[in-house]
Amino acid sequence: GTRDYGPKAMAVRKSVLKIMTDAFERYGAETIETPVFELRDVLTGMYGEEGGKQLYDQEQEGELLSMRYDLTVPFARYLAMNRVAKMKRYQIARVYRRDPPAMTRGRYREFYQCDFDIAGRYDSMIPEGECLKMLDEVLSTLNLGQHVIKLNHRLMLDGMFAVIGVEDSQFKSVCSSIDKLDKQPWEKVEEELIKSRGLTPDAAARLGSLARFRELNPDLDNVEVLDRMMEIPELAANAKFKQGVEEIKLLLTYCAYAGVSNAVRVEPSLARGLDYYTGAIFEAVIPNELEGVKDEEGQPVGVGSVAGGGRYDGLVGTFAPKFSVPCCGVSFGIERLFAIIEAKNAVEQTAVRTSTTQVLIVSTHKNLLAHRWGLLSKVRSWGVPAEMTYKAHPMLLKQLQYAEERLIPLVLIIGERELREGVVKLRNTQTREEKDVKMDELQSTLAQMLPL
Repeated sequence: GTRDYGPKAMAVRKSVLKIMTDAFERYGAETIETPVFELRDVLTGMYGEEGGKQLYDQEQEGELLSMRYDLTVPFARYLAMNRVAKMKRYQIARVYRRDPPAMTRGRYREFYQCDFDIAGRYDSMIPEGECLKMLDEVLSTLNLGQHVIKLNHRLMLDGMFAVIGVEDSQFKSVCSSIDKLDKQPWEKVEEELIKSRGLTPDAAARLGSLARFRELNPDLDNVEVLDRMMEIPELAANAKFKQGVEEIKLLLTYCAYAGVSNAVRVEPSLARGLDYYTGAIFEAVIPNELEGVKDEEGQPVGVGSVAGGGRYDGLVGTFAPKFSVPCCGVSFGIERLFAIIEAKNAVEQTAVRTSTTQVLIVSTHKNLLAHRWGLLSKVRSWGVPAEMTYKAHPMLLKQLQYAEERLIPLVLIIGERELREGVVKLRNTQTREEKDVKMDELQSTLAQMLPL
Protein backbone atom coordinates (compact mmCIF):
# COMPACT_ATOMS: atom_id res chain seq x y z
CA GLY A 1 0.00 0.00 0.00
CA THR A 2 2.98 2.33 -0.28
CA ARG A 3 5.39 3.12 -3.10
CA ASP A 4 8.70 4.74 -3.93
CA TYR A 5 8.65 7.69 -6.29
CA GLY A 6 11.46 7.90 -8.84
CA PRO A 7 12.52 11.05 -10.69
CA LYS A 8 9.81 10.76 -13.38
CA ALA A 9 7.05 10.18 -10.83
CA MET A 10 8.31 13.06 -8.73
CA ALA A 11 8.37 15.34 -11.77
CA VAL A 12 4.70 14.51 -12.43
CA ARG A 13 3.89 15.03 -8.75
CA LYS A 14 5.63 18.41 -8.71
CA SER A 15 3.78 19.64 -11.79
CA VAL A 16 0.39 18.59 -10.40
CA LEU A 17 1.05 20.11 -7.00
CA LYS A 18 2.12 23.37 -8.62
CA ILE A 19 -1.16 23.57 -10.54
CA MET A 20 -3.08 23.00 -7.31
CA THR A 21 -0.99 25.32 -5.15
CA ASP A 22 -1.26 28.08 -7.75
CA ALA A 23 -5.05 27.65 -7.82
CA PHE A 24 -5.37 27.61 -4.01
CA GLU A 25 -3.32 30.79 -3.69
CA ARG A 26 -5.10 32.43 -6.62
CA TYR A 27 -8.33 31.91 -4.64
CA GLY A 28 -6.84 33.64 -1.61
CA ALA A 29 -6.00 30.66 0.62
CA GLU A 30 -3.17 30.53 3.17
CA THR A 31 -1.52 27.30 4.27
CA ILE A 32 -1.01 25.50 7.60
CA GLU A 33 0.53 22.22 8.79
CA THR A 34 -0.85 19.77 11.38
CA PRO A 35 0.72 16.70 13.08
CA VAL A 36 0.79 13.37 11.29
CA PHE A 37 -0.92 11.71 14.27
CA GLU A 38 -3.76 12.74 16.57
CA LEU A 39 -5.24 11.50 19.83
CA ARG A 40 -7.44 8.56 18.92
CA ASP A 41 -10.44 10.20 20.60
CA VAL A 42 -10.13 13.09 18.12
CA LEU A 43 -10.61 10.79 15.13
CA THR A 44 -12.91 8.06 16.47
CA GLY A 45 -16.44 8.27 15.12
CA MET A 46 -15.66 10.89 12.47
CA TYR A 47 -15.46 8.72 9.36
CA GLY A 48 -18.47 6.43 9.32
CA GLU A 49 -18.54 2.68 9.67
CA GLU A 50 -16.03 1.84 6.92
CA GLY A 51 -13.65 4.72 7.66
CA GLY A 52 -13.48 3.84 11.34
CA LYS A 53 -12.08 0.43 10.46
CA GLN A 54 -9.28 2.02 8.42
CA LEU A 55 -7.58 4.06 11.16
CA TYR A 56 -3.94 3.18 11.90
CA ASP A 57 -3.77 3.00 15.69
CA GLN A 58 -0.75 3.07 18.00
CA GLU A 59 -0.06 3.46 21.70
CA GLN A 60 2.61 5.92 22.84
CA GLU A 61 3.50 6.06 26.56
CA GLY A 62 -0.04 5.22 27.60
CA GLU A 63 -1.67 7.60 25.08
CA LEU A 64 -3.93 6.10 22.42
CA LEU A 65 -3.00 7.68 19.09
CA SER A 66 -4.05 7.28 15.45
CA MET A 67 -2.43 8.37 12.20
CA ARG A 68 -4.44 11.09 10.54
CA TYR A 69 -7.10 9.71 8.17
CA ASP A 70 -7.71 13.01 6.38
CA LEU A 71 -6.85 16.71 6.75
CA THR A 72 -10.36 17.99 7.54
CA VAL A 73 -10.72 16.79 11.12
CA PRO A 74 -7.24 18.08 12.11
CA PHE A 75 -8.17 21.42 10.51
CA ALA A 76 -11.35 21.62 12.59
CA ARG A 77 -9.32 20.83 15.72
CA TYR A 78 -6.83 23.56 14.75
CA LEU A 79 -9.63 26.13 14.41
CA ALA A 80 -11.10 25.15 17.78
CA MET A 81 -7.81 25.12 19.69
CA ASN A 82 -6.68 28.47 18.26
CA ARG A 83 -10.13 30.14 18.29
CA VAL A 84 -9.95 30.98 14.58
CA ALA A 85 -13.39 32.15 13.44
CA LYS A 86 -12.59 32.87 9.77
CA MET A 87 -9.99 31.32 7.52
CA LYS A 88 -9.49 30.23 3.93
CA ARG A 89 -6.78 27.58 4.08
CA TYR A 90 -5.09 24.92 2.01
CA GLN A 91 -2.94 22.02 3.16
CA ILE A 92 -0.98 19.39 1.26
CA ALA A 93 0.16 16.44 3.36
CA ARG A 94 0.21 12.65 3.74
CA VAL A 95 -2.69 10.75 5.28
CA TYR A 96 -2.99 7.07 6.23
CA ARG A 97 -5.76 4.51 5.77
CA ARG A 98 -5.77 0.78 6.40
CA ASP A 99 -7.46 0.18 3.05
CA PRO A 100 -6.92 -2.68 0.53
CA PRO A 101 -4.50 -1.11 -1.97
CA ALA A 102 -5.00 -0.98 -5.74
CA MET A 103 -1.85 0.57 -7.17
CA THR A 104 -2.88 1.22 -10.77
CA ARG A 105 -6.10 2.83 -9.57
CA GLY A 106 -4.23 5.17 -7.27
CA ARG A 107 -5.44 3.63 -3.98
CA TYR A 108 -2.73 3.44 -1.32
CA ARG A 109 -2.49 3.18 2.44
CA GLU A 110 -0.16 6.18 2.55
CA PHE A 111 -1.06 9.00 0.19
CA TYR A 112 -1.23 12.75 -0.20
CA GLN A 113 -4.34 14.86 0.06
CA CYS A 114 -4.67 18.45 -1.05
CA ASP A 115 -7.38 20.32 0.87
CA PHE A 116 -9.00 23.71 0.29
CA ASP A 117 -11.42 24.91 2.99
CA ILE A 118 -13.40 28.05 3.77
CA ALA A 119 -14.20 28.54 7.47
CA GLY A 120 -16.50 31.29 8.73
CA ARG A 121 -20.06 32.61 8.57
CA TYR A 122 -21.04 33.68 5.06
CA ASP A 123 -24.22 33.84 3.00
CA SER A 124 -25.71 30.51 1.97
CA MET A 125 -24.03 28.46 -0.76
CA ILE A 126 -21.46 31.10 -1.78
CA PRO A 127 -18.49 29.18 -0.25
CA GLU A 128 -19.78 25.98 -1.89
CA GLY A 129 -19.90 27.77 -5.24
CA GLU A 130 -16.33 28.95 -4.77
CA CYS A 131 -15.16 25.41 -3.93
CA LEU A 132 -16.89 23.93 -6.99
CA LYS A 133 -15.44 26.61 -9.26
CA MET A 134 -11.92 25.97 -7.95
CA LEU A 135 -12.40 22.19 -8.25
CA ASP A 136 -13.60 22.50 -11.85
CA GLU A 137 -10.73 24.86 -12.69
CA VAL A 138 -8.03 22.54 -11.33
CA LEU A 139 -9.37 19.44 -13.11
CA SER A 140 -9.76 21.38 -16.37
CA THR A 141 -6.15 22.61 -16.12
CA LEU A 142 -4.89 19.07 -15.54
CA ASN A 143 -6.61 18.07 -18.81
CA LEU A 144 -7.33 14.47 -17.80
CA GLY A 145 -10.52 14.03 -19.76
CA GLN A 146 -14.14 14.91 -19.10
CA HIS A 147 -14.92 15.14 -15.39
CA VAL A 148 -18.25 15.18 -13.56
CA ILE A 149 -18.90 16.83 -10.21
CA LYS A 150 -21.66 14.88 -8.45
CA LEU A 151 -23.75 16.97 -6.07
CA ASN A 152 -26.13 16.08 -3.24
CA HIS A 153 -27.21 17.40 0.17
CA ARG A 154 -27.14 15.80 3.60
CA LEU A 155 -30.64 17.10 4.32
CA MET A 156 -31.94 15.44 1.16
CA LEU A 157 -30.47 12.16 2.39
CA ASP A 158 -32.07 12.73 5.80
CA GLY A 159 -35.41 13.33 4.11
CA MET A 160 -35.19 10.25 1.88
CA PHE A 161 -34.25 8.05 4.83
CA ALA A 162 -36.99 9.50 7.02
CA VAL A 163 -39.83 8.83 4.56
CA ILE A 164 -38.95 5.14 4.31
CA GLY A 165 -38.59 4.74 8.07
CA VAL A 166 -34.84 4.58 8.61
CA GLU A 167 -34.11 5.18 12.31
CA ASP A 168 -31.46 7.68 13.41
CA SER A 169 -29.41 4.77 14.77
CA GLN A 170 -29.40 3.21 11.29
CA PHE A 171 -28.34 6.35 9.42
CA LYS A 172 -24.59 5.71 9.38
CA SER A 173 -24.85 2.09 8.28
CA VAL A 174 -27.50 2.77 5.60
CA CYS A 175 -25.46 5.74 4.36
CA SER A 176 -22.42 3.49 4.11
CA SER A 177 -24.35 1.06 1.89
CA ILE A 178 -25.82 3.75 -0.38
CA ASP A 179 -22.31 5.20 -0.79
CA LYS A 180 -21.33 1.97 -2.58
CA LEU A 181 -23.76 2.49 -5.46
CA ASP A 182 -21.05 3.92 -7.69
CA LYS A 183 -18.99 0.76 -7.23
CA GLN A 184 -21.58 -2.02 -6.89
CA PRO A 185 -24.83 -2.90 -8.69
CA TRP A 186 -28.08 -2.09 -6.93
CA GLU A 187 -28.83 -5.77 -6.32
CA LYS A 188 -25.77 -6.13 -4.06
CA VAL A 189 -26.50 -2.90 -2.21
CA GLU A 190 -30.14 -3.93 -1.75
CA GLU A 191 -29.07 -7.28 -0.35
CA GLU A 192 -26.77 -5.56 2.15
CA LEU A 193 -29.51 -3.12 3.19
CA ILE A 194 -31.84 -6.01 3.97
CA LYS A 195 -29.46 -8.57 5.47
CA SER A 196 -26.97 -6.31 7.27
CA ARG A 197 -28.73 -2.98 7.81
CA GLY A 198 -32.12 -4.24 8.97
CA LEU A 199 -34.35 -2.70 6.28
CA THR A 200 -37.45 -4.51 5.10
CA PRO A 201 -37.52 -5.48 1.41
CA ASP A 202 -40.20 -2.85 0.81
CA ALA A 203 -38.18 -0.10 2.54
CA ALA A 204 -35.03 -1.09 0.63
CA ALA A 205 -36.92 -1.00 -2.68
CA ARG A 206 -38.38 2.44 -1.89
CA LEU A 207 -34.95 3.76 -0.90
CA GLY A 208 -33.54 2.39 -4.14
CA SER A 209 -36.16 4.23 -6.19
CA LEU A 210 -35.20 7.51 -4.48
CA ALA A 211 -31.41 7.13 -4.32
CA ARG A 212 -31.31 5.95 -7.94
CA PHE A 213 -33.72 8.65 -9.15
CA ARG A 214 -31.12 10.14 -11.52
CA GLU A 215 -30.19 6.70 -12.88
CA LEU A 216 -33.86 5.83 -13.43
CA ASN A 217 -34.56 9.20 -15.12
CA PRO A 218 -31.43 9.84 -17.22
CA ASP A 219 -33.01 12.47 -19.49
CA LEU A 220 -33.77 14.97 -16.73
CA ASP A 221 -31.48 17.95 -16.11
CA ASN A 222 -30.40 18.98 -12.60
CA VAL A 223 -33.34 21.24 -11.77
CA GLU A 224 -35.82 18.76 -13.28
CA VAL A 225 -34.46 16.00 -11.04
CA LEU A 226 -35.08 18.16 -7.98
CA ASP A 227 -38.51 19.29 -9.15
CA ARG A 228 -39.64 15.76 -9.98
CA MET A 229 -38.48 14.47 -6.60
CA MET A 230 -40.43 17.28 -4.94
CA GLU A 231 -43.54 15.95 -6.71
CA ILE A 232 -43.32 12.86 -4.47
CA PRO A 233 -45.75 13.80 -1.65
CA GLU A 234 -43.75 12.27 1.22
CA LEU A 235 -40.58 14.09 0.18
CA ALA A 236 -42.38 17.40 -0.42
CA ALA A 237 -43.82 17.18 3.08
CA ASN A 238 -40.42 16.60 4.69
CA ALA A 239 -38.95 19.90 5.92
CA LYS A 240 -35.33 18.68 5.73
CA PHE A 241 -35.64 17.41 2.17
CA LYS A 242 -37.34 20.64 1.08
CA GLN A 243 -34.57 22.77 2.62
CA GLY A 244 -31.89 20.64 0.98
CA VAL A 245 -33.54 21.05 -2.43
CA GLU A 246 -33.80 24.83 -2.01
CA GLU A 247 -30.12 25.11 -1.07
CA ILE A 248 -28.99 22.91 -3.98
CA LYS A 249 -31.07 25.02 -6.40
CA LEU A 250 -29.37 28.15 -5.07
CA LEU A 251 -25.98 26.50 -5.49
CA LEU A 252 -26.84 25.55 -9.07
CA THR A 253 -27.63 29.23 -9.72
CA TYR A 254 -24.20 30.20 -8.40
CA CYS A 255 -22.60 27.46 -10.52
CA ALA A 256 -24.22 29.08 -13.56
CA TYR A 257 -22.73 32.46 -12.56
CA ALA A 258 -19.29 30.83 -12.21
CA GLY A 259 -19.52 28.92 -15.49
CA VAL A 260 -19.37 25.39 -14.08
CA SER A 261 -22.95 24.24 -14.71
CA ASN A 262 -21.95 21.78 -17.43
CA ALA A 263 -19.67 19.87 -15.04
CA VAL A 264 -22.18 19.60 -12.15
CA ARG A 265 -24.64 16.70 -11.88
CA VAL A 266 -27.22 16.34 -9.10
CA GLU A 267 -26.90 12.75 -7.85
CA PRO A 268 -29.28 11.64 -5.04
CA SER A 269 -27.24 8.45 -4.45
CA LEU A 270 -24.12 10.38 -3.42
CA ALA A 271 -23.72 9.77 0.30
CA ARG A 272 -19.97 9.96 1.09
CA GLY A 273 -19.12 7.89 4.14
CA LEU A 274 -18.08 10.69 6.48
CA ASP A 275 -20.26 11.52 9.45
CA TYR A 276 -19.46 15.20 9.77
CA TYR A 277 -21.20 16.56 6.65
CA THR A 278 -24.21 18.77 7.38
CA GLY A 279 -25.11 20.36 4.03
CA ALA A 280 -24.09 20.14 0.38
CA ILE A 281 -21.76 17.26 -0.50
CA PHE A 282 -19.93 16.76 -3.77
CA GLU A 283 -17.54 14.39 -5.47
CA ALA A 284 -15.55 14.77 -8.69
CA VAL A 285 -15.28 11.73 -10.94
CA ILE A 286 -13.27 11.05 -14.08
CA PRO A 287 -15.26 8.16 -15.53
CA ASN A 288 -13.27 7.42 -18.67
CA GLU A 289 -10.86 4.50 -19.02
CA LEU A 290 -7.49 4.83 -20.76
CA GLU A 291 -7.32 2.77 -23.92
CA GLY A 292 -4.61 0.13 -23.91
CA VAL A 293 -3.68 0.48 -20.23
CA LYS A 294 -4.43 -2.49 -17.98
CA ASP A 295 -4.07 -3.03 -14.25
CA GLU A 296 -2.48 -6.04 -12.53
CA GLU A 297 -5.68 -8.04 -13.07
CA GLY A 298 -5.84 -7.18 -16.76
CA GLN A 299 -8.69 -4.73 -16.33
CA PRO A 300 -8.81 -1.29 -18.02
CA VAL A 301 -7.50 1.53 -15.85
CA GLY A 302 -10.33 3.78 -14.71
CA VAL A 303 -9.73 5.83 -11.60
CA GLY A 304 -13.18 7.14 -10.67
CA SER A 305 -13.41 9.59 -7.78
CA VAL A 306 -10.53 12.08 -7.61
CA ALA A 307 -11.90 14.73 -5.22
CA GLY A 308 -14.72 15.28 -2.78
CA GLY A 309 -15.99 17.57 -0.11
CA GLY A 310 -18.92 19.44 1.30
CA ARG A 311 -20.24 21.50 4.21
CA TYR A 312 -19.45 20.50 7.80
CA ASP A 313 -20.89 23.14 10.13
CA GLY A 314 -20.76 21.12 13.35
CA LEU A 315 -17.25 19.67 13.26
CA VAL A 316 -15.37 22.54 14.95
CA GLY A 317 -17.95 22.58 17.74
CA THR A 318 -17.15 18.96 18.65
CA PHE A 319 -13.75 20.16 19.86
CA ALA A 320 -14.99 23.39 21.49
CA PRO A 321 -18.75 23.28 22.19
CA LYS A 322 -18.97 27.03 22.80
CA PHE A 323 -17.02 27.89 19.64
CA SER A 324 -18.91 26.96 16.48
CA VAL A 325 -17.44 27.75 13.06
CA PRO A 326 -19.29 26.77 9.84
CA CYS A 327 -16.95 25.23 7.24
CA CYS A 328 -16.98 24.06 3.66
CA GLY A 329 -14.16 22.45 1.71
CA VAL A 330 -12.88 20.13 -0.98
CA SER A 331 -10.13 17.49 -0.88
CA PHE A 332 -8.19 16.16 -3.87
CA GLY A 333 -6.94 12.57 -3.97
CA ILE A 334 -3.52 13.27 -5.43
CA GLU A 335 -2.42 9.65 -5.90
CA ARG A 336 -5.48 8.95 -8.06
CA LEU A 337 -4.69 11.94 -10.24
CA PHE A 338 -1.10 10.69 -10.52
CA ALA A 339 -2.37 7.27 -11.61
CA ILE A 340 -4.30 8.84 -14.49
CA ILE A 341 -1.42 11.08 -15.57
CA GLU A 342 1.17 8.29 -15.42
CA ALA A 343 -1.07 5.95 -17.41
CA LYS A 344 -1.81 8.74 -19.90
CA ASN A 345 1.91 9.47 -20.30
CA ALA A 346 2.59 5.77 -20.87
CA VAL A 347 -0.06 5.52 -23.61
CA GLU A 348 1.09 8.72 -25.33
CA GLN A 349 4.79 7.96 -24.70
CA THR A 350 5.18 11.43 -23.26
CA ALA A 351 8.72 12.43 -22.29
CA VAL A 352 9.00 13.77 -18.74
CA ARG A 353 11.61 16.26 -17.60
CA THR A 354 13.05 15.14 -14.27
CA SER A 355 15.12 18.26 -13.53
CA THR A 356 14.71 22.01 -13.94
CA THR A 357 18.03 22.45 -15.76
CA GLN A 358 17.66 25.04 -18.52
CA VAL A 359 21.23 25.23 -19.83
CA LEU A 360 24.05 22.73 -20.34
CA ILE A 361 27.61 24.10 -20.62
CA VAL A 362 29.58 22.21 -23.31
CA SER A 363 33.15 22.38 -24.59
CA THR A 364 34.49 21.28 -27.99
CA HIS A 365 38.17 20.84 -27.08
CA LYS A 366 40.31 19.43 -24.29
CA ASN A 367 41.73 21.50 -21.43
CA LEU A 368 38.67 23.79 -21.21
CA LEU A 369 37.37 22.59 -17.84
CA ALA A 370 38.26 25.88 -16.14
CA HIS A 371 36.46 27.86 -18.83
CA ARG A 372 33.39 25.62 -18.60
CA TRP A 373 33.29 25.97 -14.84
CA GLY A 374 33.68 29.73 -15.07
CA LEU A 375 30.83 30.05 -17.56
CA LEU A 376 28.68 27.65 -15.49
CA SER A 377 29.18 29.75 -12.35
CA LYS A 378 28.31 32.93 -14.25
CA VAL A 379 25.08 31.48 -15.70
CA ARG A 380 24.01 30.15 -12.28
CA SER A 381 24.66 33.57 -10.74
CA TRP A 382 22.00 34.92 -13.11
CA GLY A 383 19.47 32.56 -11.51
CA VAL A 384 19.44 30.12 -14.43
CA PRO A 385 19.48 26.37 -13.51
CA ALA A 386 22.55 25.02 -15.35
CA GLU A 387 24.80 21.95 -15.50
CA MET A 388 27.95 20.62 -17.10
CA THR A 389 29.10 17.02 -17.47
CA TYR A 390 31.56 15.82 -14.84
CA LYS A 391 34.34 14.91 -17.27
CA ALA A 392 37.54 16.88 -17.63
CA HIS A 393 37.77 16.16 -21.36
CA PRO A 394 34.26 15.14 -22.52
CA MET A 395 33.34 14.20 -26.08
CA LEU A 396 31.12 16.79 -27.79
CA LEU A 397 28.62 14.22 -29.08
CA LYS A 398 28.09 12.69 -25.63
CA GLN A 399 27.51 16.13 -24.13
CA LEU A 400 24.86 16.93 -26.75
CA GLN A 401 23.24 13.53 -26.27
CA TYR A 402 23.05 14.20 -22.54
CA ALA A 403 21.17 17.45 -23.21
CA GLU A 404 18.68 15.67 -25.48
CA GLU A 405 18.12 12.75 -23.10
CA ARG A 406 17.54 15.09 -20.17
CA LEU A 407 15.33 17.45 -22.22
CA ILE A 408 17.59 20.41 -21.41
CA PRO A 409 16.34 23.16 -23.76
CA LEU A 410 19.56 25.13 -24.38
CA VAL A 411 23.25 24.31 -24.76
CA LEU A 412 26.11 26.81 -24.49
CA ILE A 413 29.17 25.65 -26.45
CA ILE A 414 32.65 27.05 -25.96
CA GLY A 415 35.78 26.16 -27.90
CA GLU A 416 39.02 27.81 -28.89
CA ARG A 417 37.33 29.97 -31.56
CA GLU A 418 34.61 31.13 -29.20
CA LEU A 419 37.16 32.09 -26.55
CA ARG A 420 39.24 34.04 -29.09
CA GLU A 421 36.24 35.97 -30.41
CA GLY A 422 34.57 36.55 -27.04
CA VAL A 423 31.38 34.69 -27.99
CA VAL A 424 29.53 31.56 -26.99
CA LYS A 425 27.63 29.26 -29.36
CA LEU A 426 23.99 28.88 -28.29
CA ARG A 427 22.25 25.67 -29.43
CA ASN A 428 18.52 24.93 -29.32
CA THR A 429 18.34 21.27 -28.27
CA GLN A 430 14.99 20.62 -29.92
CA THR A 431 15.60 22.28 -33.30
CA ARG A 432 19.42 21.89 -33.22
CA GLU A 433 19.76 25.43 -34.51
CA GLU A 434 22.93 27.26 -33.44
CA LYS A 435 24.01 30.90 -33.30
CA ASP A 436 26.85 32.96 -31.83
CA VAL A 437 26.06 35.26 -28.91
CA LYS A 438 28.49 37.86 -27.54
CA MET A 439 29.43 37.22 -23.94
CA ASP A 440 28.23 40.64 -22.79
CA GLU A 441 24.81 39.92 -24.39
CA LEU A 442 24.42 36.39 -23.09
CA GLN A 443 22.46 37.19 -19.92
CA SER A 444 19.84 39.24 -21.75
CA THR A 445 19.61 36.61 -24.52
CA LEU A 446 18.95 33.81 -22.01
CA ALA A 447 16.37 35.97 -20.21
CA GLN A 448 14.46 36.39 -23.46
CA MET A 449 14.59 32.70 -24.42
CA LEU A 450 13.91 30.98 -21.08
CA PRO A 451 10.56 30.92 -19.23
CA LEU A 452 10.24 33.18 -16.22
